[in-house]
Amino acid sequence: MRAPATVPHERHGAAFLSRLKSATTGDSNTPLVLLGNFEVENAWARSEVGLPSVAGASASSALVNRMDEYALLLGAGGDIVVLKSAPDDGHLAHLSSLGFTLPEVVVVDEGHAENTVTEDALASPGTIRAITAVAPAGAHLLAHGCSAAEEQLGVACGLPLAHPSAATAKAVNGKVYSRLLCEELGIRQSPGWTMHTVHDFVDAVPAIEEMLLTGASVGVKDSYGVSGKGIVVISEPRRLYQLARMVERRATKSGEDRLNVVAEVWADKVLDLNYHVTIARDGDVVFDFVQEAITENGVHKGHRIPAGISEATREELRSIGELVGEKLASDGYFGPVGLDAITTADGSLLPVLDINARNNMSTYQTRIHERFLLDGSVAIARTYELSLDRRLSFEQVDHHLGDALLSPSRGAGAIVTNFATVNAAAPEADGAMFRGRFGCVLVAADAAELRQLDRRIAASLEAEGIARA
Repeated sequence: MRAPATVPHERHGAAFLSRLKSATTGDSNTPLVLLGNFEVENAWARSEVGLPSVAGASASSALVNRMDEYALLLGAGGDIVVLKSAPDDGHLAHLSSLGFTLPEVVVVDEGHAENTVTEDALASPGTIRAITAVAPAGAHLLAHGCSAAEEQLGVACGLPLAHPSAATAKAVNGKVYSRLLCEELGIRQSPGWTMHTVHDFVDAVPAIEEMLLTGASVGVKDSYGVSGKGIVVISEPRRLYQLARMVERRATKSGEDRLNVVAEVWADKVLDLNYHVTIARDGDVVFDFVQEAITENGVHKGHRIPAGISEATREELRSIGELVGEKLASDGYFGPVGLDAITTADGSLLPVLDINARNNMSTYQTRIHERFLLDGSVAIARTYELSLDRRLSFEQVDHHLGDALLSPSRGAGAIVTNFATVNAAAPEADGAMFRGRFGCVLVAADAAELRQLDRRIAASLEAEGIARA
């Protein structure tokens, strides 16, 4: 099925998309087949040995896998986005009314909540036929991140990838790789340790304990942890030795000495930042933007735009982004990259906490920025958590929010960027409670208006009894 007709002459929306296509395929007009296979780190981590039995914070797989709908706003006319189920017609109409040209939507034959969109597509003969049909037009497959499943889908459909191989993607995305890269390039980072074996971990315990005795906390992280999973924050020696015993006990039982984790002294953070670069196949690196990231317990919650940083900090991030991009290119990577950074209480900048060499949440918001944020407006990208006992349609949410949604006649309001996650965890029959969320970018003339809009939306949802505390 195709998205509804849209307002013509999209003023700025093609800029990033054209650059992305040119960088990843060599032609700014290449049709893309888009896959929102979020938390691809889970696939990269399957053969790795991380921390024992560390659950961390996480959303249900049903919610995460329906984040595939964010890819709707990355593509445009002539592109295809593969989704686990058909978008709500009201949501498509909302986006179209704002002037976005939307890609063609191909829905998998049968969506399973526990599967990524790629896994569902691989099991869908109809989907494979639909994608294969665009191969003669020179289409390329662009996934959120590349694992073996995305490579398999490309082969099944006869499409080249608009990103490097799964092996390259995995190699440059680990937290161990990030720390070693910073050491090689002389980039300032928090004191820490990389651990490739259980012996490395045990050998580092005395130095970590010494840090703890100064009052510092130390985070121990799986190399491929994502969204708050695979992290233990240690603030006392007792907990450190407990973790070390667990690691050693597991190794003794399994006979496996491998380990792939990092440990870092927890910095006194003031601001989380996310900055974005795009690396071309020929190694050219373009700095795209920097935003303030909103995180909670290591879980990404959204962005504030623009970031409240000095021009000097912005320029330092630009320089570091280009330096890191050149290193990634030399290691075979091309495509979008998001880098996490923080400013600290002592006024310093730690410019590379993590390297996400894949699409980032901010990648999917670029067309919104180019269309609505070039005149000095401000924005916040965030999700609203819901507690529901029935499925909601976009029309019902629109009714709950009134005129809080952005429209062509209003200069401030919310753009709903993902509606699929509202009902992703819904049981077959109404009545049982389930959790949902929907993603928005709120746009306003200034910070005060933005705060007012955010409070108003939250209050409206709470008044309807569907907001989750």
